[in-house]
Amino acid sequence: MDRFLLMTCFARAVETGSFSAAGRDLGLGQPNVSRHVAALEQHLQTRLLNRSTRKLVLTPEGERYYAEVRRILDAVGESEMSLRDDVQPSGLLRVACPTALSHAFVLPLVPAFLQRFPALELDLQISDRYVNLLDEGAELAIRIGHLDSSALRARRVGLFTRVTVASRAYLDTRGVPAVPEDLRHHDCVLYTLLSTGTSWRFRDADVPVSGRLRVNSPDAMRAAVSAGLGIGQGPAWLYEDGLASGVLQTVLEAFAPPPVPVQIVYAANRLVPKRALVFMDFVAEAFAKIPQLNR
Repeated sequence: MDRFLLMTCFARAVETGSFSAAGRDLGLGQPNVSRHVAALEQHLQTRLLNRSTRKLVLTPEGERYYAEVRRILDAVGESEMSLRDDVQPSGLLRVACPTALSHAFVLPLVPAFLQRFPALELDLQISDRYVNLLDEGAELAIRIGHLDSSALRARRVGLFTRVTVASRAYLDTRGVPAVPEDLRHHDCVLYTLLSTGTSWRFRDADVPVSGRLRVNSPDAMRAAVSAGLGIGQGPAWLYEDGLASGVLQTVLEAFAPPPVPVQIVYAANRLVPKRALVFMDFVAEAFAKIPQLNR
């Protein structure tokens, strides 16, 4: 049994979404890929994929096994590539990225990145959900904030300021808070995925906030604040258009929190493939030219 071949077939079936596509990609044909994956499942005595006529779905065991298989295949590929420094980076790169940051700054870079590295495939996983790199098969994640895990390493690629904002209509009705503690008497639009929970960070302290509206999307928060539903806090670049048009106004500027880093994180105990290194270099170079990410 060629275990490496079986693992390769399994990984490509997961990444392409079907045995047929994996067969075309590997030059083996659909029946062979299907047979190899079945042989792998039989060897492991575990079902890795649920099959239907429309798609393949990883089982929980399959998800865990895929993360390890991807790590093994990447390590083998990178070991071979390290002997050939002139070889262009290739293969599939999975990068997790927050929604608003992705839409504003990452997606515009993708065409140039793919053009520069034609042998690379990019799986950009856009979500505000926390992605565990060690379990979910992503090689990199772009994150906002400081590193909080010793199992990860980080490269800082940006820095931005956070602002507290409200619509002029809201402030005309409810008044302008003079100090952060005044927020206790205001409606705040809460971002439910905020790492500090229902507290907002200011220069000297975290202040508990509350409100009648909670959202799990930065874009939804911006829309709600612009509609006068409460006070919001977030990256200055998220509210740029509203501030420029005069719809929004900053408050509590004297109490602004320290700047927040943007970092690319990766697993500390894994070999970083060349495709991940060139992505980090590309993003760092591009972000260095964006004023909103260098404040």
